[in-house]
Amino acid sequence: MRKAKIAVIIPAFNEEETIAGVVAAASASELVSEVIVVSDGSADKTARLAKKNGATQIFNLPIKKGKGAAMLHGLTHTDAEIIVFLDADLKGFRAEHLKRLIEPVFRGELVMSVGIRDRGKIMEKIGPYLPLIGGERAMQRFVIENIPDKYLKGFMIESALNYYCRSRELPYGTVFLPGVKIRRKMQKVGVLKGLLQYVKMIYQIIKAMILVRLAKMRGRF
Repeated sequence: MRKAKIAVIIPAFNEEETIAGVVAAASASELVSEVIVVSDGSADKTARLAKKNGATQIFNLPIKKGKGAAMLHGLTHTDAEIIVFLDADLKGFRAEHLKRLIEPVFRGELVMSVGIRDRGKIMEKIGPYLPLIGGERAMQRFVIENIPDKYLKGFMIESALNYYCRSRELPYGTVFLPGVKIRRKMQKVGVLKGLLQYVKMIYQIIKAMILVRLAKMRGRF
């Protein structure tokens, strides 16, 4: 694969425990032109560790605006034709995983490639048939640029990206990322608060699934 204009964008909120490894893996990839970290109102060492481990651009948003807004902020600071989004709470992520994500898009086989994290053999087989809500995605830039911003807020963004491709019969698919896991919300903020955050996330995902379909029926998506 030749050197392409490929940008990795990593939205992050208080992820000092894992951001170093994710940024280091992205920076180690020969395929990547730039690594952009958007610290979404973080109050810890997220930005400092991102810089130390090779991020080429770092943006510190003064207040937390949400995952979708952080992703879009990063997008405005690159002209790369292939965009890769990575969650900042990954464990075990390496440069070879990034290559797996990028290759199908680079070769023109898919317009969007979604990573399936390692949750065991059963999930490896059924994961591609479940709603694709993972944050590890490589895509042609036009995919996200053509979606109205109102559907890219918070955790709505993954559902909107999926439905944009599906509704236009654009090829998108999954790649398995062996050994890649995430730091759970319960590990970050405790059991009760973590459960509440999961409920909020699931609500946003379901809401997005409904809204984008209604908008498509009305010719607005």
